[in-house]
Amino acid sequence: MKKTLLILLLFTGTINAIYAQKDVQAKKILNAVSLKYRSYHLIKADFTFLLDDPQAQLKSTQYGSLITEPKLNKFKVSIFDPTNKANVAEEIISDGKNQWTYVIKDKEAELNDLDHSEDNLNPAQLFTVYEHGYKYVYTGDEVIDGISCQIIDLSPDDAKKVFFKIRLAIDKAKKLIHSALIFDKNGSRYTYTIRTLTPNPKLPENIFTFDKKDHPGVEVVDLR
Repeated sequence: MKKTLLILLLFTGTINAIYAQKDVQAKKILNAVSLKYRSYHLIKADFTFLLDDPQAQLKSTQYGSLITEPKLNKFKVSIFDPTNKANVAEEIISDGKNQWTYVIKDKEAELNDLDHSEDNLNPAQLFTVYEHGYKYVYTGDEVIDGISCQIIDLSPDDAKKVFFKIRLAIDKAKKLIHSALIFDKNGSRYTYTIRTLTPNPKLPENIFTFDKKDHPGVEVVDLR
């Protein structure tokens, strides 16, 4: 999870005009996506994470789920055991102030203050992360997994970031993010694909906290 988050081409004449038009189109598409996500109080999404690291000759796939209350910076990320997707291997939970990282097999949960720095990717803001600090360009439509998608390439304003591009695939009909492909400067690629999304699900009030009483035998290491 930590590793996940997360070319200056000079054109003239007609080409430059075309890209200016595409920037306007990208902004229009992203504004519609933001409006859709910001209308939700809670979001539950099941996702697939694909890592492709050519240097290490490594390809791996993980499955997970994200529950978030974006307006309060609350979230719960669950990563499933790759050998048995019925079992959760790790959880990252935040109540908007504190963050617990719980590794099930170690029977240990680390407690930290939630990192609010710009370098940290807050899962609660995952669906609207593009709103600040990025340039964007619409590159056309593409059918992905049988879904008609609008493709937008994002490039960070901060050249020091470890990645140089994020390619968003927006479900054209639903105005929701279908996938995000992150291009690392080291040649690695990380693909997040949203498999299902449920807006405003009914959830218990304590979903965004880690209660030691509910986890007997688990040690909580307070690093605040």
